[in-house]
Amino acid sequence: MRLLPLGLAPLLLVLCVRSASAEVLTWTVDGDKREAIVFAPSAPPPGKLPLVFSFHGHGDDMENFQYVGLQQAWPDAIVVYIQGLPSRDGLRGWQTERGDYNDRDLKLVDVALAALRKKYSVDDNRIYATGFSNGGHFTYLLWAERPGVFAAFAPVAGCLRPSVQPTQPRPLFHVAGARDAQVAFADQKAAIATAVRVNGVGGQTKPCGDGCTVYGSGTPTPVMAWIHSGGHEYPRSTSERIVSFFHDHPKKP
Repeated sequence: MRLLPLGLAPLLLVLCVRSASAEVLTWTVDGDKREAIVFAPSAPPPGKLPLVFSFHGHGDDMENFQYVGLQQAWPDAIVVYIQGLPSRDGLRGWQTERGDYNDRDLKLVDVALAALRKKYSVDDNRIYATGFSNGGHFTYLLWAERPGVFAAFAPVAGCLRPSVQPTQPRPLFHVAGARDAQVAFADQKAAIATAVRVNGVGGQTKPCGDGCTVYGSGTPTPVMAWIHSGGHEYPRSTSERIVSFFHDHPKKP
């Protein structure tokens, strides 16, 4: 899957996935109606369930982004595709810095998580965040602003704004395209370098496939970086790789 050639365009779906039932949940945050498509196991396994927040790119929406298929890659998890609100240019998106848009999206995550904990049996040791492009920027912001909530993060084609400075080590999986013309590859490499520094895993590298490197393999807070040869896109197998990484990194073993 990859983006349309226009800047900040929605995700173009080229992968067919089987249909699945889902529920649309709504919350009110600072007077705004917020909503999400929520997939939950139809026959939940024993015990508490992992929870994955997924954030679409700028100009996209939850209806389209659900087809990245995280819910199929991890059918035993609760997967939440949240809808962004219009940004200053009128297209749906997310805040990328503390205080931006009156912290509307950080507040949304707080409200949504509280509601989901009441509705489902959520495993607090297995709450995760992932997002594409602008959603990836927001995923990095969640690491900086809500590190105690999440077990691990997986930004795709995202970067850190200069004001966003994570301080608490957390497992992180970053997916980047070497030819990304929308979110500069250099900025994504800088975000990976920041993650390596914060997690204290510099100098400990191990290959994990074509274009993939793990920093700090075997440590509690590794950084996995998959650098593919494409551009600003969500490559095939991305969701499966994200789920595998999340599955291997609960907050507590």
